[in-house]
Parts: sequence; C-alpha cells; structure tokens
Amino acid sequence: MTREPRIRALKESGKFEEAKKEIQEGLRQNPDHILLKISLADLYLRQGLLTEGRILAEEVLAHDPQHPQALSVLGDFFLKERSPRQALECFRQASSRDPRPSLHLKIARALKEMEKFPEALDELEKVLVVQRDNLPFLKEKALILNRTKRFDEALACYERIQDLRPDDRFVQKEILRLRGRNRPKSQVLKELTTVIGMESRKDNPQMHGLLAQKLKDAGMVREAAAEYKTAVSLEPGNYFFLKQEGFCHYHLKEYPEAIRCLADAFRHDPSDYVVLKTLQKIYETQGDLPNFLKLLEEAIRQHPHNKSLWGTIKKIRKNLKLATEGTENTEF
Repeated sequence: MTREPRIRALKESGKFEEAKKEIQEGLRQNPDHILLKISLADLYLRQGLLTEGRILAEEVLAHDPQHPQALSVLGDFFLKERSPRQALECFRQASSRDPRPSLHLKIARALKEMEKFPEALDELEKVLVVQRDNLPFLKEKALILNRTKRFDEALACYERIQDLRPDDRFVQKEILRLRGRNRPKSQVLKELTTVIGMESRKDNPQMHGLLAQKLKDAGMVREAAAEYKTAVSLEPGNYFFLKQEGFCHYHLKEYPEAIRCLADAFRHDPSDYVVLKTLQKIYETQGDLPNFLKLLEEAIRQHPHNKSLWGTIKKIRKNLKLATEGTENTEF
C-alpha cells in the first residue's frame, strides 16, 4: 500500500497519531507536497486543532486560490466553526473545479445549517437520482426530512437505509423513535426497556440515548441522567449524550456533575451557546466566577478563532474586578 492510501486508512480507523507520523515523514521528504499538506489539515480538523489546520489549508490556497481539495477542507473548518455561509462558498468553488459527489453532500450540509432545507434536499437529489443507494446522502436526507417534520418520509428513508445497512445503530434508534412518535409514552418506555434488555441491544449507546430522551420527556430526569451516562460510557466521543447528561444534572441541581459533563462538552465545542449559558448560570449560582473565567480562557486558547467568546470573557473579568474593588473598599 502506498503512503496516501495508508494515511487514509489510518485516519478512517481513528489512528490519528500514526497517520500524523506518516504525513510528517512524507513532508520531510517532500516539503511542498500539496496533497500531504491538505491531508494534515484534514487530520487536524478531526483532532479539533482548528488553528493549525486552517493555517495549512490557507497556506495551500495562497499558492493556488482555486485548489479544490484545499477549498473543501477550509470549508470543513468554517462549518466546524459555525460559519456555514463561508463554508458554502468554499464548497461551491471546490465543486466548480471538482465534480465528485462528496462536495454535493458538503454543500447540502452547509445549506442545512443555514436552514435552507429545500435547497439542501435539491442538492442531495442531484446525486441520489443516479445513486439511489448512496448511504451518506440517504442519511443526510433523512436528517433534513426529520428536521422539517416530514416524519413519515424520514421513516421511509431510514427503513430504506436499514435494508442496506441492517447493523447501523443510529438508524435502528431513529426507526424506533419515529415509529413510536404517536404512541402513549408509557407504551414507548416499556417497549424501549424491553429492547434494551435484549442481549443484542444492551450495549447499543443509541438505544440508551433514546430511552434517556423518553424518560426525560416523561419527567423521569434522574433515570434519564443514568441512561445518558450509560450511553456516554458506551460511546465516549458522543458529546450530544454528554451534554444531555449535563442538562439532566443541572435540572436536578447536581451542579458538580453538571459541570463535569458540560465543561468537557464546552471545551470540545465552545460555540454551543446553550451549553455556555448553562455553565454560566451554574458558576454564578455557586458564586464561583473565577473558575468559570478559567474555563473560558482555556477554551479560547484551544479555539482562538472563536471570537464570540471574548465578549463573555471581558464581561466576567470586569465583574470580577468590580467585585474585588468592592471588597477592598469595604470598611469594617
């Protein structure tokens, strides 16, 4: 296997450090190898090293402003940073130079983030009309149909995906969720509990996550937190489950546990406004703004392109300074 397919295989299997060594060795031998630079930028994206990755992608584009792979990777960074309009521009420029289907998928995802759902579906159909069983496109279509409350169509789409990929746990969960949408809550909870009790499903994080959601909807927040915790233990990189566990702990006023979950999720994605505000409320309730400021400063060091954090940081610094001055001026 030559170097580039080997690097691709290592990245797809999550062996990022091995992939990085391969890329760096290739760049040591050929420092101007454009595709290796783009591959390293993509690797940084997967590792959450957004600053390093963007620098590499922009370095390639400085020499060739229309390089399709570099534009595609730069668009991925914009999408990660919640800038879908800029991502869309990159993807469309890349697509004009490179007709590969994956760029239509990226365009659709950017349009989805901009809530331009009909346009996103149209973009997906450009490929699905000739590749009816393209799984990534079918999954994205189902997500958009669900988001636009076209539930019957979404269910049909997921059932089609299940025919193609019976072992997809996320799809199994979505089919159960959509089929139980109009059933009584008690019946759905009973059915899910039975399903999770099956030997083949007990280690399925998606099923535990769905049960947690239904428990929370039924007001059983403590039980929901336990199920989300199980889901996280089964799928440690799933920050959605981690956030939901944190929100449950917040609802129960279990603040240390809420901070444990939400702070970790926030470090991963500081652009999540709901997580940010929930953390702020917790730290304010506990009278512990210095540690909140410490978390914010840690996040901005890891994600320096997230400029929106600076407003919150400045406000907290100002409040802490005023509080300190007030203490110093107090006469006893």
